[in-house]
Formats: sequence, structure tokens, C-alpha cells
Amino acid sequence: MSKQVKRGFVPTDKRDFNEKNLEIIRNAAEEVYFLLNRGYPLKPATTFVGNHHLLSERQRLAIARAVSSEKNIRCRKEKELCDADLAGQTIYIDGFNTIITMEIAFSDSLLLSCMDGTIRDLAGLRGTYRLVDKTDTAIEAIVQTLIELQIQKAVIYLDAPVSNSGRLKTRIAELTEHAPIEIEILIENAVDFILKQKSPVVTADAIILDECQSWYNLTKAVIQRKIGNYDYISITRNKT
Repeated sequence: MSKQVKRGFVPTDKRDFNEKNLEIIRNAAEEVYFLLNRGYPLKPATTFVGNHHLLSERQRLAIARAVSSEKNIRCRKEKELCDADLAGQTIYIDGFNTIITMEIAFSDSLLLSCMDGTIRDLAGLRGTYRLVDKTDTAIEAIVQTLIELQIQKAVIYLDAPVSNSGRLKTRIAELTEHAPIEIEILIENAVDFILKQKSPVVTADAIILDECQSWYNLTKAVIQRKIGNYDYISITRNKT
């Protein structure tokens, strides 16, 4: 893990998300938001609008991850917990989702400030993952924030089909061996299904957020506490 890696860095992002292109993307995002609020599915809406504006795949992906319908935004915000709600709680964490986003944050790569308040990246697992030089920093920042929030126990779920899930589990266990809170790391085949039934959960996965009982925006909290001001990309003008 000694080799320095900028997790989530894509050289074309500077061009795709410069000020000129951001204006085009924001116009497109408004159109996708309009269609979602009228019942159109996300993928066809993003494809239709993306074709009209000649957007790149990364630009389309950014819209798909950042934009949600008004109904879904309201539902997610109603279920979001604040810091004061967490003391003494057991919290259930979408491990890869959270750790990868934090690796990207510590790499100073592109992160999206999304309409539902979550922080999302443009990385895609596609079944593969490897530990990088930012992995330890990400894990330590997450755990330190959980301690500060007075969490009693954290259950971290890792997807079994993803490569190196076992290595990541071992590394988390090594780094948290002496933590003053209980940390349990589980490798499971159906992490999304499990998290939908837990409360509170930590994830930016929209499907889980829509079905879970409650959730906490841990990634945003970690970035605020351990990094400070972050130059998020905001592609939406709508604030709900």
C-alpha cells in the first residue's frame, strides 16, 4: 500500500466539470429533475437529456448520482438522524460505499454534493477493489468520528463478491483492535438487502436510503471533522 494512488481521479474531470461545462450540466440536471418529478425513470431520463446536451459518460453519471425526485429527497431527509441521535447506538455501515468515498476525499478527487444531502463519488466497484495508501487514513478517520459521536457499536458490512473484501476486513480489524468502541466486520453476499432492514444505516446508496428506517450522513460528518472545507462539485441549482 506504499504506492500513492489518487482514488477516483480521472484526468478528463477538469475539462468535464469546468465552469463552462458545469453550466451545461446544471441545465441538464434541472431537466432530469423535472422528468423525475413526473414519474420518469432515472436511467431513461438521464440518457435522453444527456444525448440532447451531448454529455460525456462521467457527466451523465454525475447527474444520475446527484439528482433525485422531490418525493425521494423529502423522504430521505425525514429519516436522516443528527449527531445527537447517535449516542449509545449501534450503527450499520455500508463498508465499501463509505470507505471508498473517504479514500477519494483524502485523495482530493471529485466528490458530488447531492440533492438529498449525501456525498457521492463517481467510482464504480464492478466487483474489484484494492487497498491503497489512503485506506488506513480513511478507516481511522471514520472510526475516530464514530468515537466522537459516542457510538456504542459499529457493524461494518463488506460485499463478499468484491475482490479483496477479506483483506479489507483484516485491515479494519488491525486498525480498530484497541478502539474504545465495539467494531464488528461482516462479509456478506447481500449487503444492500441486509442494510435495508437495519437502523440506523450509513450509506449513500439511494435504494437503501429509500427503504431503510433511518440513516446518518457519516461521510459528510467525517469530511467536515477531519478534512474541513471540501471543494465539492454541485451540479444542481435546486435546494430542497
